[in-house]
Amino acid sequence: MRVLLFSSLYPSAVRPTHGIFVETRLRALLATGALQAQVVAPVPWFPSSAPRFGAYAQFAATLHTEWRHGIAVHHPRYPLPPKIGMNVAPYAMALGAWPVLRRLQRQGFDFDLIDAHYYYPDGVAAALLARWLDKPLVITARGSDINRIAQYAVPRWLMRRAAAQAGASIGVSQALVEGLAQLGCERSKLHALRNGVDLERFIPEDRADARARLGLPRDGTYLLSVGHLVENKGQHIAIEALASLPEVTLLLVGTGVERAALQAAAERWGVAGRVHWAGSVAQEELKWWYGAADALVLCSRTEGWANVLLEAMACGTPVLATAIPGTTEVVASPAAGVLLARRDAAALVAAWGQLQAQGLGRAATRAYAETFSWEPTTQGQLQLFRQLLRART
Repeated sequence: MRVLLFSSLYPSAVRPTHGIFVETRLRALLATGALQAQVVAPVPWFPSSAPRFGAYAQFAATLHTEWRHGIAVHHPRYPLPPKIGMNVAPYAMALGAWPVLRRLQRQGFDFDLIDAHYYYPDGVAAALLARWLDKPLVITARGSDINRIAQYAVPRWLMRRAAAQAGASIGVSQALVEGLAQLGCERSKLHALRNGVDLERFIPEDRADARARLGLPRDGTYLLSVGHLVENKGQHIAIEALASLPEVTLLLVGTGVERAALQAAAERWGVAGRVHWAGSVAQEELKWWYGAADALVLCSRTEGWANVLLEAMACGTPVLATAIPGTTEVVASPAAGVLLARRDAAALVAAWGQLQAQGLGRAATRAYAETFSWEPTTQGQLQLFRQLLRART
């Protein structure tokens, strides 16, 4: 079986953590030896890689073809015009990728199936390509595509059309499957295949060793946030909570547009001296941050399936998270941590107190995370792909 993975959510040399969960899922699939795969991960066209252009420059700096973990990854460019970009993005993405797909076929990689990730614009673009090439299609919904983008009329209509064409749609949580059903997708085509966690990369490390490695005082109390610095992730709530937690330091891993606003909030609440800005951290180094922390904090407004929760738990670190769809499926045992009663600072303070009162051991948290290996998802994917190909034959 030969599979073409199609998604703009895929890591590259210049954005090594972007869409890492898609790459991890593909690597688990390839490890079975049951298929071959190549990746087409389109990026918007931009004329300059000058650092002053920030994230846009990364698009220009992305190689057109690279190899990651033995997998060929192709990055075709597509135009993304301002103002109307959301509505035309699927067509621009599909047209930009078309020459690459045809070249792969000419070179002997005539794939059997397209496996698309992120419903809009990626899934809709993949549906166009699958129609033009007469290939079976599977689309995976991952969070904001269903929770936010589907609220807009044109994307919602295009997503429904893509879902009707696809042989199957996958949600990485049951909540996303329900979201797809509410969107009008045929229930018989919907499948919940949640993300797993790399239990070999994310392992418990001695807390004292982790803190020493990161240059943190050994006897401190630390809450950790890992994620883009954006309003949806709720780092501002954790900063506000520090005002009621005088013994706690907040470790912030990530970069994003809210950095300046978060720094201003820390000053306003008088806690700037207890916020540690770690910036971007490589995936292989994250275990030390998880290991150094007493708990991970995730005060998101919406999530599809937050991988950081499982990563922290695999390192033996419990979590404090908002009780939102998707997250409630991850944090489903006292061994995992505590869900917040509300999305505010007072609820976070209360949840931290509850977690301390539980006296949760790291071994129990790690044992809970071990129930989330990639194996069930991998086997579910293989079974689904084979069913679609048999039906086509």
